[in-house]
Amino acid sequence: MIFIKDSVPIIGVNSIHHPNRQRFTIAHEIGHYQLHRNILTSEVHVDKNFPVLMRDETSATGTAIIEIQANKFAACLLMPQALLDRALAGQRFDIDDDRPLEELAKRFRVSKQALDYRIANRV
Repeated sequence: MIFIKDSVPIIGVNSIHHPNRQRFTIAHEIGHYQLHRNILTSEVHVDKNFPVLMRDETSATGTAIIEIQANKFAACLLMPQALLDRALAGQRFDIDDDRPLEELAKRFRVSKQALDYRIANRV
């Protein structure tokens, strides 16, 4: 989740998630801050109308446009195009062997799913 308190953005992550997941979450929330700042709240309200961006059933589907945008921002931040192109240059991948992509994901400190998303959604 992310919200703004006293003009300071605050990002919350799940401490039991894998560190790579936490990194992606932080990058995702930075994306919300950069792209959707106008919908973040300036105060903390602990009630059902608390306008904070957090994972819920809708965000989990990946179909809400602001979630898609924040995911794309996070993927670009964690796996910059130039570095990704350099890492993929000259590589040949066997569709039945995930090891090279898993190793590349480890180098970028992201999940293989995040790497797959980034490769499929290059900009």
